[in-house]
Amino acid sequence: MQIIFSLFHKPICISTIKTLKYNIMQNNKYYAWIVVALLWVVALLNYMDRQMLSTMQSAMGIDIVELQSAEAFGILMSVFLWIYAVMSPISGIIGDRLNRKWLIVGSLFVWSAVTLLMGFATTYNQVLLLRALMGVSEALYMPAALSLIADYHTGRSCSLAVGIHMTGLYVGQAIGGFGATVAAAFSWHTAFFSFGLIGIAYSLVLIAFLREKRTTAATPIADAPVAPKESIWKAFPVLFSSIAFGVILFYFAVLSLPGWATKNWLPTLFAGSLGIDMAQAGPLSTITIAASSFVGVIVGGMLSDRWVKRNIRGRVYTSAIGLTMMIPSLVLLGTSHNVVGVVAAGLLFGIGYGIFDTNNMPILCQFVSSKYRATAYGIMNMTGVVAGAIVTQLLGKLKDGGMDLGVSFAFMAIVVAIAVVLQLCVLRPKTENME
Repeated sequence: MQIIFSLFHKPICISTIKTLKYNIMQNNKYYAWIVVALLWVVALLNYMDRQMLSTMQSAMGIDIVELQSAEAFGILMSVFLWIYAVMSPISGIIGDRLNRKWLIVGSLFVWSAVTLLMGFATTYNQVLLLRALMGVSEALYMPAALSLIADYHTGRSCSLAVGIHMTGLYVGQAIGGFGATVAAAFSWHTAFFSFGLIGIAYSLVLIAFLREKRTTAATPIADAPVAPKESIWKAFPVLFSSIAFGVILFYFAVLSLPGWATKNWLPTLFAGSLGIDMAQAGPLSTITIAASSFVGVIVGGMLSDRWVKRNIRGRVYTSAIGLTMMIPSLVLLGTSHNVVGVVAAGLLFGIGYGIFDTNNMPILCQFVSSKYRATAYGIMNMTGVVAGAIVTQLLGKLKDGGMDLGVSFAFMAIVVAIAVVLQLCVLRPKTENME
């Protein structure tokens, strides 16, 4: 904590920052990758701040007794998803029309401030309200960030660029898994205080170095005001008249069931299957998924970028491989009761999910114009998160009713298999990148 607070008391050399910023801006050849690096840290903070709550039910339950109920905890986790879902299409529309740099900066600052305030919460209703506010602020990030990366990487580096960015989410998820460890060593208040301050400080870095970019016929001007666009309602008939977008929307929602289930309930599943406490299960589960997903997005991104050069459906095939890997992993997660089996299942799931995750925006770029991508991804986020909110709350209710959490995970393999078949049968892109 002393190190974090000292950052706010050391004098800042303005001339050094200006010189560094000038040098970065002059290296336009590499700036597209600098954008990925800058947003990688934001992605890490995004998942770190939302994930750590899932591991701290026991620690927080001592002070806030309502959290001792699995159903109440499921409601707490799902309220974030419901708010996030409602805000996602709105965030996409905003991202297609306003300066995405400031959307990203504002989003990071607000959710970090919310994380900081969580450390002061004393009642269940306060935590619930703050979790809802986090859903609003975090929803602004992903559509804006992914569309910005897609605009900077319009060539055949799109999947790899998105994949590298996604690794930030998985590293954040892994670090968030140490929330219970920090709570055990210090307190859950300290965990929220520390992570919130880090995000607030990093928002200042983005103000200095992040630039907007718009793909237009003319040369884009950094941080320039965006010209007025079509009516916000035009995007919806354009998107929903496309069968391909409907299929993408469907399988994205379907895959959100196991995706959000692992984010919110995997620490609990590990603790129950292996008979260990949450301070051990939290880091073990999140690191297992995060490390394997890290590998998955890099491998999936590189494979997709190469495959699409030889076959226009290369990204679709790569994504389908990832989905197929998730089917046996869900069955194993639900039926294994030893460390080797559970961890192996988690590794297989993470690799498969990473391969799938890194290709969502690149596949979307093959069917949706750059004018509507943030809106399209916002709609995808909404459907995916609604599915995640339903499954998160449902699993808590079923667990309280006596149903084994592992059985619920195993049944989700069926819907993943349906998504694979639909994806391969319908998605037939005609271009690598629709302008």
